[in-house]
Amino acid sequence: EYFFTQLKLALFGAIFFAFPVIASQIYMFVAPGLYKQERGAFYPYLIATPVLFIAGGSLVYYVIMPLAFTFFLGMQQAGGDGQAAIELLPRVSEYLGLIMLLIFAFGLCFQLPVVLTLLARVGLVNAPQLRKGRKYAVVAVFAVAAVMTPPDIISQVGLALPTMILYEISIIAVMMIEKKRAAARDDDDASNMDTPDDGGETHPPAP
Repeated sequence: EYFFTQLKLALFGAIFFAFPVIASQIYMFVAPGLYKQERGAFYPYLIATPVLFIAGGSLVYYVIMPLAFTFFLGMQQAGGDGQAAIELLPRVSEYLGLIMLLIFAFGLCFQLPVVLTLLARVGLVNAPQLRKGRKYAVVAVFAVAAVMTPPDIISQVGLALPTMILYEISIIAVMMIEKKRAAARDDDDASNMDTPDDGGETHPPAP
């Protein structure tokens, strides 16, 4: 068990530290085919993606896991008086697997603003749609949290509540993108109106 636990830990650490390098290499491969403004639009996502993943993992390690294990330890009982003794005997591999699963689940769910803003940039979603679908998002978030977390209310609420906060932040970010796009469209229309049109007029030759 100790050997395979070390392998799991090494694999998880390698993926975690290699992800920024892999993402940068993918961007360097795609960047030559993008326009300058398109490359500039990708920079915030390259920064936000690892930051949000680390934020989700930190929430698991420093908040969710201590609360969850306090909950599990509270289920122990000494036994006697006709009661069975219940003692928590966690294995190292199970403990590590649970932490890795939660870090992955929280880190993945914390990418919600990145996904929604990217979809908004390509025109697949907009702020009114997200506001209208808020009630469905609540149900979906709690369903995903129930599947991806242990069967205790602390882990489920700990994943669902930050995800809903990120959903609201995503709506604000999408609104900002739409306002910026509308302002750019208005500027283009104004510049087109200011551009003189000869309309096929002929000018007399210069003397």
